[in-house]
Amino acid sequence: MDIWLFLIFFGATCAAGTTGAMFPTGTWYKSLNKPTWVPPNWMFPVAWTSIYLLISFAGARVAPLDGNAYAMAFWGLQIALNTLWTPVFFGLRHLKGSLPIMAGLWIAVLGATITHFQLDTWAGLAFVPYLAWVTVAAALNLAMVRLNPDQKPLPIAEMSNPS
Repeated sequence: MDIWLFLIFFGATCAAGTTGAMFPTGTWYKSLNKPTWVPPNWMFPVAWTSIYLLISFAGARVAPLDGNAYAMAFWGLQIALNTLWTPVFFGLRHLKGSLPIMAGLWIAVLGATITHFQLDTWAGLAFVPYLAWVTVAAALNLAMVRLNPDQKPLPIAEMSNPS
C-alpha cells in the first residue's frame, strides 16, 4: 500500500469529519426524543475514527489497481454524502431532509463495499464496519424523525448562529 495514497484518502475523511466540529450536537440534540437503543455519545468519535482509517486504507489499496473506476466513484460519492449529512441534520436541524442523504449514503457505502471487494478482499473487508455503522445511523435517523414529528428545520440564515 502506498502511504501517500493513504494520506490523501485520510485527508478526505478528515475533511468530512470536520463537519462534526463545525456542527456539534449541542443542547438541541440533547432535547430530542431518541430511541432507547441510541449508541452512547463516546461511541461516535471512536466509530468514526476507526471507519475513516479503514476506508482510507481501502481507498489506498484499490486506487492503483486496474478496473477501479466504480470503486473510486463510490468512494468519492460516499465521502461527499458523509460530508453533507451533518450540516443538514445538525446544522439545519432538518431531520426529514437528512433522510434522502442518508439513503444515498447507505447505497454509496454498499456500492463501495461491493466494488472494493471485487478488486481486493482486504479493501472490501475494511468497508464492512462502515456499512454496519451507516445501517445503524440510517435506522437512528429514521427513528429520530418518527420520535420528533414536530421538529422544524432552521432557516438557512440561522444555521451558522443557532439558538
